[in-house]
Amino acid sequence: MKHEAVLFDLDGTLLNTIEDLTDSMNAALAVLGCPPRSVEECKLFVGDGVRLYAERALPQGRRDEPIVARCVALMREQYARRWHVKTRPYDGIDDLLAELARRGVTMAVLSNKPDDFTRLTVEHYFERRGRRFAAVRGVGPDGVAKPDPAGALAVADALGTAPSAFLYLGDTATDMRTAVAAGMFPAGAAWGFRGVEELLSAGARALVHHPMELPGLL
Repeated sequence: MKHEAVLFDLDGTLLNTIEDLTDSMNAALAVLGCPPRSVEECKLFVGDGVRLYAERALPQGRRDEPIVARCVALMREQYARRWHVKTRPYDGIDDLLAELARRGVTMAVLSNKPDDFTRLTVEHYFERRGRRFAAVRGVGPDGVAKPDPAGALAVADALGTAPSAFLYLGDTATDMRTAVAAGMFPAGAAWGFRGVEELLSAGARALVHHPMELPGLL
């Protein structure tokens, strides 16, 4: 095997979360008297943590620190109500996880979603259904997020696996840059929130158009 472990991004890679993320942000924006954003806009806004999501979703002229902080708090409050309403695993993900487990491949999740929501979501959609991950990590109190490779390297260290042994699967430029910086193999999930051009320009060394193509890279 070229790779003995797979590190997955969560939103846009394992789970299609965009409608719940959009609905939650629009509910927050409504409280602030701001216009709503479309799903297509939010696909470009997410991926770099909730603070940057809030900054990007707020209109120009409404991005000062107090408003951004209020938007972040409202977004978290609204997402706590909606995180599981429309979110679903992408087609083929369950089959992929089953195949990797059958092969004995180590699997982990690294997300720019806050750590509490990351763990809650993974437990609900995967671990409750028997799909286990050796490590699950979101953004903690220190605020360190991808593309900083610290989280990816911490996962590798915790699992006692060299970064070079990991294939990293994600759907954004942020994911590809994280993989490159961590010394992992960057593979782009073409079904996610962005497009193949962004993935390739950010360093993707392989594109995966359907989840069951991934085992072929191992």
